[in-house]
Amino acid sequence: MAIIHKTSMSPGKLELLAPWLQTQPWYVSAGRAPEPAHAGGFRLDDPQGEVGIEFMVLTDDSGDGTVAYHLPLTYRGAPLEGAEAALIGTSEHGVLGRRWVYDGTRDPVLVGQLLSLVQGRAAAQEQSRSDTPDPSVTTEFDARALLVPLLPPVRPGVAHTERDTEIALGDGPRLTVTRVLRPHEATAVPEGAIGGVTAGWTSPDGTSHRGLFAALYPA
Repeated sequence: MAIIHKTSMSPGKLELLAPWLQTQPWYVSAGRAPEPAHAGGFRLDDPQGEVGIEFMVLTDDSGDGTVAYHLPLTYRGAPLEGAEAALIGTSEHGVLGRRWVYDGTRDPVLVGQLLSLVQGRAAAQEQSRSDTPDPSVTTEFDARALLVPLLPPVRPGVAHTERDTEIALGDGPRLTVTRVLRPHEATAVPEGAIGGVTAGWTSPDGTSHRGLFAALYPA
């Protein structure tokens, strides 16, 4: 069980994420620095109790309209070997000390737990409360479509599109993580997918939205 500490981080998460966002291929550029605001998300527990796992939603109002981004993140007490390209930055946690913050799509612990969530073997947790399941996060999974068990890769391979990050799971299925969330879009698992995760977020004007955060496709 992950313990959520009521403390500060320096630099804060938004301070770390704002410059990193601008370097990502799915970032919707407005021609000026982003103005990120926290808009929702959830957490998963690391079975080993070592890695913090968070699926954060940020909104950005720096352009003509609000853009919502889905950012899977991991927080580690030491650098992840071989993952320098995935490092977002470091921050001093008021209780845990220095934390290395990573793009979680390249962290095998997050990928493994996301696979467990899709398959119903892990439960989403509230973002800011310890040991509190988040029933607003829903999943679908068709186990009959799989010929091999789903296991996390030792080192995830990723590819980006204008909206998604695709995670290769060896020679098997693949995960697609939605990066740019669209309000009013259908939340059903896409045609051809065998599983998915749906969750919600809140826009700056207080409107609640739901969308597909991740989908699992067969090999």
